[in-house]
Amino acid sequence: MASINTEIQFLDGPHSRLKELKFAIQTITDLIRGLRALHFIGPCITFFGSARFTEEHPYYQQTRSAAAAMAKLGLTIITGGGPGLMEAANRGAKDAGGYSVGCNIQLPVEQRPNPYLDKWVYMRHFFLRKVLLVKYSFAFVVMPGGYGTLDEYFEALTLIQTHKIKDFPIVIFGREYHEELMEHITVMKQNGTIGATDEQYFLVTDDIEEAVALIKEKSIKQFGLKPRRAYRPFRWLFEHR
Repeated sequence: MASINTEIQFLDGPHSRLKELKFAIQTITDLIRGLRALHFIGPCITFFGSARFTEEHPYYQQTRSAAAAMAKLGLTIITGGGPGLMEAANRGAKDAGGYSVGCNIQLPVEQRPNPYLDKWVYMRHFFLRKVLLVKYSFAFVVMPGGYGTLDEYFEALTLIQTHKIKDFPIVIFGREYHEELMEHITVMKQNGTIGATDEQYFLVTDDIEEAVALIKEKSIKQFGLKPRRAYRPFRWLFEHR
């Protein structure tokens, strides 16, 4: 019987070292630009949510109210910078006199920054955008959304579960919307594909006061966050306050 390896004809693919080098340089350049732009934004709460809900939708109003309540804690509200529930969160931060930041994404159909941002940065790639949304955050808030929202939620959850980042609180708003998702997480636990205690990493609620209390305890108190002092930018690095 012939070896199975002799029956396989392996395929060839592109091997452009120059193209890979250009991609690496572009990626590093974009990341450094994003880090410089967001260096002084302070401890954040990241809001994930759909770009498709309009101002009239109850989820928009809930997101706006939740962001306002959390901005009053002194934390910066950061989102993907686009419309829908991202806009609602940034708008809520401005309602409360808080600081509002967006990390936008360059798409074939341009996603413009929403009008409630104090500061924003454009990134070419989703994975770099997620790096920035995670890097500065001491809590994550998940509102109803689609593929992108769930991608961002599960990446943050995986980073916490695997101890790649610290045990930051995750709040999921929308009990009814996320009901089937929570059922599937229970199925994963029953089948042993997640740990028996992995559900402790997130809170599912529609109560803004409950969410604020969790962030006070698990973000501000746990990590010893203090009132912001005045930062002195390094002018020789062309930094701005």
